Amino acid sequence: MDFMRLLQSLEELLYELVSWLVFYPVTLWRTLTRPREMMRYADIELGDALDERYKDTLSPPLFLLLTLLFAHGLELGLIAHRDDGMLPDMLRNDTNLLIFRAFLFGFFPLLMAVRLLRRAGTTLDRDTLKPPFYSQCYVAAPFAFGFSAGINLARTGHQGWILAGTLITLFSLLWYVVVEVRWFRQDLRIGTLLALWLVMRTVVEAMLLLLLAASALAYALGAGQG
Repeated sequence: MDFMRLLQSLEELLYELVSWLVFYPVTLWRTLTRPREMMRYADIELGDALDERYKDTLSPPLFLLLTLLFAHGLELGLIAHRDDGMLPDMLRNDTNLLIFRAFLFGFFPLLMAVRLLRRAGTTLDRDTLKPPFYSQCYVAAPFAFGFSAGINLARTGHQGWILAGTLITLFSLLWYVVVEVRWFRQDLRIGTLLALWLVMRTVVEAMLLLLLAASALAYALGAGQG
């Protein structure tokens, strides 16, 4: 009986994994071409029963995690001799490094969601934070991939790739800001300039928090090893 349950679990796991080959490209395409619709879709789907949510796409957090996984794979392909000497021992493991990057890039959807709730005057708790966080994960994923890919291209040291990497990084940031400004303007019913101020302020805060968290972890682990 236990063996049959194990086989059934493996069957469901296999189907779930291979279904990502279909639903990841679908989710990516919809997010790139209709970002605001996907953000609204993320909000609506959370109101459905658990087994009815995101039936034709990937859930937003899973989409973000897989996108960061692909960005990490691209890094491994581009940088054959990656210098991990500056990383703490714990982050020299690819799995730990991927989890840490997911945590860092999670600052962007988290802070955007908090900013939206605060500006709307909505009470901040686990229930109210979840819908905007989920919707923000959709657009954070392409931004995270482009931002990471651009930096890794620049790290290769090739003159042409440095330029390409810089342009990709800037374009990813520009795309993210434009999408967020439109979303803030629509969701909060505010003007473009105010929306731009709120978005840029949140992006800067997320960047600073990302750098602070990375530096704090590196210092803590370095001090522990010493």
